[in-house]
Amino acid sequence: MIPMLSLAVFAFFFIASRSQTLRPPRCVDTPDKGYQCQPQISHYLGQYSPFFSIPSDSSNATPETCTITFAQILSRHGARDPTTSKTKVYNNTIQKLKANVNRFSGKYNFLNSFVYSLGAEQLTTFGEQQMVNSGIAFYNRYEKLAQESTPFIRSSGEARVVMSARNFSQGLHTAKTSKKVADADYPYPVLVISEGHGSNNTLDHDLCTAFESGEAYRSISTNAQRTFLATFLPAITTRLNADLVSANLTATDTINLMDLCPFVTVASPIGAISSFCYLFTEDEWHHYDYYQTLGKYYGYGPGNPLGPTQGVGFVNELIARMTGNAVNDHTTVNHTLDDDNETFPLGGALYVDVSHDNDMTAIFGALGLYNSTLPLSNTSIPSTRQTNGYSAAWTVPFAGRAYFEKMECQGVEEELVRIIVNGRVMPLETCGGDRLGRCTLSRFVESLSFAAGGGKWDQCFTS
Repeated sequence: MIPMLSLAVFAFFFIASRSQTLRPPRCVDTPDKGYQCQPQISHYLGQYSPFFSIPSDSSNATPETCTITFAQILSRHGARDPTTSKTKVYNNTIQKLKANVNRFSGKYNFLNSFVYSLGAEQLTTFGEQQMVNSGIAFYNRYEKLAQESTPFIRSSGEARVVMSARNFSQGLHTAKTSKKVADADYPYPVLVISEGHGSNNTLDHDLCTAFESGEAYRSISTNAQRTFLATFLPAITTRLNADLVSANLTATDTINLMDLCPFVTVASPIGAISSFCYLFTEDEWHHYDYYQTLGKYYGYGPGNPLGPTQGVGFVNELIARMTGNAVNDHTTVNHTLDDDNETFPLGGALYVDVSHDNDMTAIFGALGLYNSTLPLSNTSIPSTRQTNGYSAAWTVPFAGRAYFEKMECQGVEEELVRIIVNGRVMPLETCGGDRLGRCTLSRFVESLSFAAGGGKWDQCFTS
């Protein structure tokens, strides 16, 4: 746990050390709006963007004539260090650069004193605070339910995911007690689901053999990204090598340097924008963001024939929670847990699940949230309007969150369902969503026939 910096709003500030046209004097992160530091950069870092609230065509506030009766959050863990393999690669790139260039000047001047010190895999201090903020936001949004109910919390087994769930709990608890509401159930239990090989886990994919190890499926995203990289990366690499004579940077080195922008940023306890971010233009960051988006869309999303199938198990759990019926699933559900009311209780009002970006991408696919998004181009960048709101930064940033709500509304006999992804009300076109993005519960469940039928699970074990 980390010390609370604020009860309802966490804001951090840093003094600009460069031109005020590049760095504003204040940098703000709040539970509701998220990270708003240099948005022309930080909102275009793909899945490495810190959470920020995205535009919505309709208000995400609860309609005045409605009462929320059920709320489930599906969250990505908070910001982390690079993976074990990537942190070695990034360090090698820095060592190569320093070995080949005697002295750095201008916007590269910071490299003279830069020492690579990023860890591997673990939640950063900034990432911990992100999850505290998320718990605060959840309490504030569902205050009436949260005053009367204790959330049931699950986490996938990776250490950073478990810690994220606990930080979320800390934020929710602190927000609750700040309103003078008793909270005898804290610390809330967290059900940790194993990520061991072969484990049934709806919050971490692993079981679909063809998807996990079949080159035909795994290469789809790689090929799309490789094609797109050729449209923008060579020019950036040429520019860097012209600026840094004798650097001899490769295309891979260039992407590594771009990756260091978000990772060094979130390694700062206050999320101070890294100097690496200023080595590239806004247009180059837009290309980087789309490059990462292609990886998610064709790796785990609608662009991969088996991607959405990896999210079917969670969707079937969501159906069970919303309807109060037992889970009906033959894919990734752990029935030892889900068939026991102690480890998968039904009839609750608040649920919290913490997972990973790839799994959330698959879950959104299984829900059909982006069914109207046309296959993404690998040669040009469409706008988020053209992709119907699909991008990696808009869907699965660090500490990204999706809310699943049920509400009772005056004049409507049946409960209504709404889904909000990072502040954006999803249109729910598959079940005929109204102007506020709501469907009746029955029509919502009917629209999930892909998940209810197991997706394409039968294709997971064909040779």
